[in-house]
Amino acid sequence: MAQGWWEIQVLCEPLLEDIVSLRLEKFGCRGFASEVQSGAQGEVYRVRGYVPQEQVQILDLGALAVWIQRDAIAVEQPIPQVSWQRIDDEDWASSWKQHWQPEELGDRFLICPAWIDPPPSDRLVLTLDPGAAFGTGAHPTTQLCLESLEMRLSDLSPGLRLTLADVGCGSGILSIGAVLLGAHRVYAMDNDPLAVSATLSNRDLNQISEAQITAERASVERLIALDAGGVLLDGIICNILAEVIVEMIPTFSAVAKPETWGILSGILTTQAKMVADVLEQEGWIVATLWKRKEWCCFNIRRT
Repeated sequence: MAQGWWEIQVLCEPLLEDIVSLRLEKFGCRGFASEVQSGAQGEVYRVRGYVPQEQVQILDLGALAVWIQRDAIAVEQPIPQVSWQRIDDEDWASSWKQHWQPEELGDRFLICPAWIDPPPSDRLVLTLDPGAAFGTGAHPTTQLCLESLEMRLSDLSPGLRLTLADVGCGSGILSIGAVLLGAHRVYAMDNDPLAVSATLSNRDLNQISEAQITAERASVERLIALDAGGVLLDGIICNILAEVIVEMIPTFSAVAKPETWGILSGILTTQAKMVADVLEQEGWIVATLWKRKEWCCFNIRRT
């Protein structure tokens, strides 16, 4: 039986785009699209989110609209227009794709939708069909993580075999990006089976072998099992949300070796100090802190 979806549309000021996206993600949306439109008062953003119909009721959608309006008032922005409609699987799968085009990211990547032939480029082409998983490269947190990976993996020594973990892998974009940059193996994990499926599918789209990327439904405790099995992690990538990352940091510390580094994002700039304090307590040093819009990315290493 086909799955029904709610398509939620929010028309908002540019400064509210990321706040609206975060609110939709917390609400449970499994796919996103955003486009710029020209209006009488200048540019506005139309943000779309998609959530399974069985997951929410009309009253929940009404509450979401109130939350979004309150978010706007809190940052002294005009109140967004919120609407929703029911759509079926086929409409959901295609509605957001028409707004997504190939995009250069960082110094080396070209993110290309799987349904579009990539334009001529000397960049690393990362082909992607996120399905119902988070991660198209459009969100600032994903961009910051990929750019941090570029920095970390830009000058790998010949023969160096880096092993990484991608916790909360989503569409697999960071795992794939790491392999394209030269990582030897990535253990990708997510507690959402749709994310695991998307990662495996995108791995195959990019002609990456199972020996290079393994993906499974698992929580952060999987890192403990890997450590017990003799897997030495050179790096840990995690792009989720600050509250979840804080809970995971002790596990990261338990499996880290003296040379282990990490890339953590999904953190609002207002949450940076909270995360930094926990990292310091657990024996990590924040080597760099990169910011984009309301978001930041921690590049960390052991003390």
